[in-house]
Amino acid sequence: MASEYDVIVIGAGPGGYVAAIRAAQLGLKACVVERENLGGICLNWGCIPTKAMLRTSEVFHLMHRAKEFGLKAEGIGYDLDAVVKRSRAIAKQLNSGVGHLLKKNKVAVVMGEATIPAKGQVKVKTAKGEEALSARAIILATGARARELPGLEADGDLVWTYRHALVPPRMPKKLLVIGSGAIGIEFASFYNTLGAETTVVEVLDRILPVEDAEISAHAKKQFEKQGMKILEKAMVKSLDRGKGKVTAHIEQNGKTEAMEFDTVISAVGIVGNVEGLGLEALGVKVERTHVVTDEYCRTGVDGLYAIGDVAGAPWLAHKASHEGVMVAELIAGNNHAHPVRPESIAGCTYCQPQVASVGLTEAKAKEKGYEVRVGRFPFIGNGKAIALGESEGMIKTVFDAKTGELLGAHMVGAEVTELIQGYVVARTLESTEEELMNTVFPHPTLSEMMHEAVLDAYGRAVHF
Repeated sequence: MASEYDVIVIGAGPGGYVAAIRAAQLGLKACVVERENLGGICLNWGCIPTKAMLRTSEVFHLMHRAKEFGLKAEGIGYDLDAVVKRSRAIAKQLNSGVGHLLKKNKVAVVMGEATIPAKGQVKVKTAKGEEALSARAIILATGARARELPGLEADGDLVWTYRHALVPPRMPKKLLVIGSGAIGIEFASFYNTLGAETTVVEVLDRILPVEDAEISAHAKKQFEKQGMKILEKAMVKSLDRGKGKVTAHIEQNGKTEAMEFDTVISAVGIVGNVEGLGLEALGVKVERTHVVTDEYCRTGVDGLYAIGDVAGAPWLAHKASHEGVMVAELIAGNNHAHPVRPESIAGCTYCQPQVASVGLTEAKAKEKGYEVRVGRFPFIGNGKAIALGESEGMIKTVFDAKTGELLGAHMVGAEVTELIQGYVVARTLESTEEELMNTVFPHPTLSEMMHEAVLDAYGRAVHF
């Protein structure tokens, strides 16, 4: 006999476990099914452990700058095994924390592989056998995995995905990173800072291609200053694997060059985990490995929702969590739940320097027909940035010239992944340029640059 619930969530990542907890808080009997790790990829093999490793490289970078701050640091080095051990310990701590939260909120947890044989039915293949579950609502939160291109498949030795890069068998000496999105650039930044001779290959015309062009250009300049080699409008055609080395055939400007590396990291995107669930038989529409949903994450099959990476872009943990809460509210009968607005979700990349953005780029705004007013402010004009020794960076704002609406904000520099939320709140509250101008920002802070970037869009910047 099937165990009955109000809602079953398949996948316990940042979308799934949050959805289950919120459903339980709303008085629903909730169950979450997870085949691998509570907390999902983000917590165990993505967002959190990578940030732990990037923090190590940031401290390592600062130690080499000790003299600038009147300090002495000699014999600076690192223990890669200890770096990885710290990262894995943090992931384990948070994994346990998710388990505690689920237990605290009385959410049932079933570990195993789920399928949906019929509407409202879930079968789970567990270590003990098969378990049958039923619910009036099912939430798909199965996430995504690394995309692998033919001929560039990872082997864990010479060619790595993000998983291998998080538990490296060795420190790369000469590293090739294929793809310059957030994942590729973060690993390039980490290994380059620790001393790997790093080359980044991007098929599009610029690195960090989803960011504003000025921000991408500024970041590229800083990466190259740090010793990275950046190849844009380039493609890795094939990899020849030998003993302890990989020869990459890289095409750029119509010419193909063979370059030798000891390690390759492939970061060419993700594919949704849609296989083996029984979605086709249910009539769920899947496009390019992602479940098609409406703005409320409904799949078109009664009582079946999809959230997070499996439901498509933007592929961000915070988007998944917010969708999870919204869907739980809908299932509980809240007909006033607000749909998630992708254009008001911030994207953050934790490289050195950091990159963050929300809303439309200048080019996208113009493409959509807006007449724009653009403001910019450099870190060099901010007292706190200079005091921190972080004077490289900029903040850019894009406004609708007719209405004063903040269309987008884009940043590169120290701690911008923390600063961006100010503009996210402004967009959520539909703030205009006047309200932002009249907001008092504390001094001395990096956030003052946010104010100045708004003022600059209207010819009123004071400190630059």
